[in-house]
Amino acid sequence: MSRRNLLIALLSLAWLMPGLLAHDPWKVDEAHTFGVIYEMVQGGSWIAPALAGEPFLREPPLYYLTAAATALLFSPVLPLHDAARLATGFYVALTLLFCGLAARELNGPGYAALAVALLLGCLGLVVRSHQLIPDVAGLAGFAIAYYGCARALRGPIGGVWLGIGMGIVFLSQGIPETVTIALIAALLPLVHSAWRTRAYALAFGVAVLAALPWLTIWPLLLHTYSPALFDEWLRAESVTRVYRGMNSGLYYLGILPWYAWPVWPLALWTLWRAFRRGGIKPAQALPLTGLVLTLLAVSAATDKREIHALPLLLPLTLLATPGAAALRRGAANAWYWFSVMGFTFFILVAWVYWSGMELGVPPRLHEHLQRLQPAYVPGFKGLAFTLGALYTIAWFLVLARFKRHPHRPAIVWGVGVTVAWALLGILFIRWFDTGNSYRSMIVSMEAAMPPTYRCVSSRDLGEAQRAMLHYFGGIVTYREEADNRRRDCDLMLVQGTPQDEKKPAGNWIRIWEGNRPGDKAERYRLYRRFAAAKAVASVK
Repeated sequence: MSRRNLLIALLSLAWLMPGLLAHDPWKVDEAHTFGVIYEMVQGGSWIAPALAGEPFLREPPLYYLTAAATALLFSPVLPLHDAARLATGFYVALTLLFCGLAARELNGPGYAALAVALLLGCLGLVVRSHQLIPDVAGLAGFAIAYYGCARALRGPIGGVWLGIGMGIVFLSQGIPETVTIALIAALLPLVHSAWRTRAYALAFGVAVLAALPWLTIWPLLLHTYSPALFDEWLRAESVTRVYRGMNSGLYYLGILPWYAWPVWPLALWTLWRAFRRGGIKPAQALPLTGLVLTLLAVSAATDKREIHALPLLLPLTLLATPGAAALRRGAANAWYWFSVMGFTFFILVAWVYWSGMELGVPPRLHEHLQRLQPAYVPGFKGLAFTLGALYTIAWFLVLARFKRHPHRPAIVWGVGVTVAWALLGILFIRWFDTGNSYRSMIVSMEAAMPPTYRCVSSRDLGEAQRAMLHYFGGIVTYREEADNRRRDCDLMLVQGTPQDEKKPAGNWIRIWEGNRPGDKAERYRLYRRFAAAKAVASVK
């Protein structure tokens, strides 16, 4: 392994680890995802995912199965939710690896490390790639599929990787995303003559065969397990996620300027150079095809959220890779010095905020941070300080020792993003966790609950909250909104706002009210049926 590849491997590890551990599942996506994982760990079905006692077939189960496996394997030394989150690290590592391999296939030796540095430097990837979400498994599948398409130019083995990528996407996200990959692979011969060969046709056939087990085994198992659940899943895939035109189709174009920074301007530079020199080559044809089709797919889908833009980062990175290596000297120097000054400033500010948060210096900053998170208990934490200091020292060592090279601006940017993220994920993770965790709220609610009760109904309670009640309190709620779940319970938990109390009709008395620390938007109220409370009082 060359020194540059070793540096990128170490950089990837340093970028990946902070943020994976040392915090509870956060609202919204992490909480409900972990709720499904927790149900599996507690003995629920590994074929039909469920959340707090109810079927949950929003995605196929690959990511949940992987996270349940890491939870069981590493929970003896880690909290269950942290052990489950290691599955995210596994899939993101696969994404980085196969993005680098695809860049090397398309551009030649020496470009793998550059592509990895560019991808981990994307601002939109940083937070999501450290969360408990099935989308990271889908992102790994996309990366493997891109590598398979590139590798197919050299032989049918590329078809195997393409089929595996399609299968991973199907089992972690569903049918529409899998169709997107299939369309990319099928349209490549129309886009560029490099794929217009019998060898690629053979590789495409191999891909279909390699994908078949992934595409068929779980649906058959689900149908055998419960035909009704299979029909529900298939209906959800074809109805609730059906494409309904380009309504708000500009959403993703609106977020890409920050989400895909810095790769999108480099991708444009690559395309401009290619068209100036007579047309695109395979190195541009594959990611350009993938970018256009993926952008059309996510823009036409009903659910528009920034998390669905993750697959756009891969083709943009592959497009940006040759452009980053061919920057003119002035642009390269500007990018380099912008990284040096910007991230150095951020690092210094982070340490000032850490001092205010933990040491109380300066006092006004300390008071401000305490007002934001009043439940946080400040104090010097030796391990966090040591790790943060090591990342900071590494930043200045990279600046001092990294010699001038065409790849230097991209790698220094990647190092800067890594150090900035690491300081947030190490020095401030407990502060963020205090306000985002449901743990203290549920402990407070449990203390107000009667010693005995039949069950707990709920109204307007979200998936994240139901999942965390199950995990932290062992409480499975019965939703009033679902006819097949409605029960005649002694307790009812209602989610609302501080200003609007939606008291249930009938003989109910409020016995508790609370929210997450620092959360001013949500309020939870627990009611007890008056007849049940009176009966208990008379027995006493």
